[in-house]
Amino acid sequence: MKPGRVERYILERIQSNGCVHMTLLDPENLSAQEMARYAKICEGQGTDAIMVGGSIFQSQTVLDEAVKMVKENVSIPVILFPNNINAISRYADAIWFMSLLNSTDWYYIVGAQMQGSFLVKKYGLEAIPMGYIVFGSDTTVSAVGRALPLPVDKGEVAIGYALAAQYLGMRFVYLEAGSGAKNHIPPETIRAVRDAVDIKIVVGGGISSPEDSQAVARAGADIVVTGTVVERSKNAELLSKIIRAAREGAALRAWPKRAEP
Repeated sequence: MKPGRVERYILERIQSNGCVHMTLLDPENLSAQEMARYAKICEGQGTDAIMVGGSIFQSQTVLDEAVKMVKENVSIPVILFPNNINAISRYADAIWFMSLLNSTDWYYIVGAQMQGSFLVKKYGLEAIPMGYIVFGSDTTVSAVGRALPLPVDKGEVAIGYALAAQYLGMRFVYLEAGSGAKNHIPPETIRAVRDAVDIKIVVGGGISSPEDSQAVARAGADIVVTGTVVERSKNAELLSKIIRAAREGAALRAWPKRAEP
């Protein structure tokens, strides 16, 4: 399966800026109107795409309404970040078709994907294959996804999962500290994964300041994701600084840019 329109857009933005920023909005925490308003603000501050999803979201009706309203208010891609088959909306531009690689439950590794594949095909959604790796044990995603959480300071374990994602044909790997996590994934762990894999690296969770954003981008993140910082602070200027810092971090990397495949 070749990259579709949204994935090509992401790759082009990574190539031109070194690192892209995506904003994650959770319909469980925000009304459709609030999501649309936040999405419009985030686009104005320079975010490259809007991700829609959460760890415990259940209502597809609410999701559809939220995605439609976001789409009406932004021109950047709207990408689903699903936790189960209820989190699939026909109105999105694309879906991260992901497997929670370190889950102890087959449902989150391949079961939900098998069930959801019919809807992805029916709706004509662009599926972007991604391996999802959860760190730490004190987050909602770890509990709901029944993850065997990785220690944040053991890069060699993360490398194994990331390489598995690459060899299984996934084109992105997500290193997740968890929504609302106190700390982001350590730069040493991100750099270890970056040195080992050729696929794109997404880093999310615990990124709440420009310094955090610059650190993870400099360590090798191709995509930096923030969510709760927008919902909690309601500070557009802070988001602008976080986005700018991600690009600055990419520019400060001490190794050559990888050629695009």
